[in-house]
Amino acid sequence: MLDARQLDALAAVMEHGSFGAAAQALSLSLAAVSLRIKSLEDTMGQRLLVRGKKVVATPAGQSLLGHVRQVRLMEADLLGGLHGSGTEHASRLQRLSVAVNTDSLSSWFLPGVAPVLQQHGLLLDIVVDDQDHTHDALKSGDVTGCVTTLAQAMRGCVAEPLGMMRYRCVAAPALVAQWRHALPHGMLRTPAVIFNRKDAMQDAFLAQHFNLRNALYPRHFVPGVDAFETALELGMGWGMVPDLLLAKRENKPQLEEVLPGRAVKVVLYWQHWTRESVAAQRLTQAVKQSACIHLLQG
Repeated sequence: MLDARQLDALAAVMEHGSFGAAAQALSLSLAAVSLRIKSLEDTMGQRLLVRGKKVVATPAGQSLLGHVRQVRLMEADLLGGLHGSGTEHASRLQRLSVAVNTDSLSSWFLPGVAPVLQQHGLLLDIVVDDQDHTHDALKSGDVTGCVTTLAQAMRGCVAEPLGMMRYRCVAAPALVAQWRHALPHGMLRTPAVIFNRKDAMQDAFLAQHFNLRNALYPRHFVPGVDAFETALELGMGWGMVPDLLLAKRENKPQLEEVLPGRAVKVVLYWQHWTRESVAAQRLTQAVKQSACIHLLQG
């Protein structure tokens, strides 16, 4: 049987980022937290944390951390059921951690889940990452669900198809006019505007529509949705923007499609733990319903 106090110490270290911060959060001494972690590692027969400038969980530690978070959500459900909906226990806000890509977050994810969060007193802790990498946070136990391009369900998880987001290559009209008869070479002499270094959407566009792989071109990195679109409006370069965000650009400077009618489709999935708490089940249902409304189906 695992010791609950030791598990709480493990979760606190990872959630607060250090042994010292965990000790403060648990109202314990630093030595007490260290002892509990060491005892838990002895029980498990392996290291759970790698100590350094930044504390990192080992694969075993990640699995155990995911277990702790599942148990906490299940306990919250149990307490709510035992004490009834009108008591202090049931009124405590439950926190759910999820990983979502930026384009999904504001365009369809938050509008879809907001009513459920408000109705059932749920708090979101959102990890933002590229859709090709969000599953890393689920694998490590940092989140209970993620919007991802990974179709294969990870161990202990379910992968449910959500639909497709369609991305178009756009730029300021003046730039597009310059490239009209010199694609893609004219475009490749101009910087691409890229969200971050994990973003491979522009490479997918070049490979799919020009059969260009590992193309070399200058790049701006602009990790903010509004700033990203502003950079395109200012003529700083070309970039990939989803239809959902292009549709919301009323009363903004025009962006023109570089290759009209040619898009990149990204299929998204909602991966979540197989054993979900009631709160997580409600969130999953809201995510799926919102995706069904806003994303391309079929």
